[in-house]
Amino acid sequence: MLTITAILRAKDGQGEALLAALRAVAAQVRAAEPGTLGFFIAQDAEEPLRFTTYERFADRAAMAAHNGSAAVARFFAAAGPLLDGPVTLLTCEEREAISR
Repeated sequence: MLTITAILRAKDGQGEALLAALRAVAAQVRAAEPGTLGFFIAQDAEEPLRFTTYERFADRAAMAAHNGSAAVARFFAAAGPLLDGPVTLLTCEEREAISR
């Protein structure tokens, strides 16, 4: 299982707008990306302007389809002025997962 973790920080006053942009990507994943097996958005409890996404993909083709999607392109276009610094991306191979 391939994963991407993204760490993003919103500028002051832009947290809700960044969250809305992330939720738009989640809606696209839900509607049209069967190979994206999970898309999770978290907001830091101590630093509410920091968000993390965790994305799980069935294979490299699914990850490429997601990363090349119009929804991801729209996100980065919209998020540019909302972000406080660069996005940190970690692409990994998941070794173990527990879901309940």
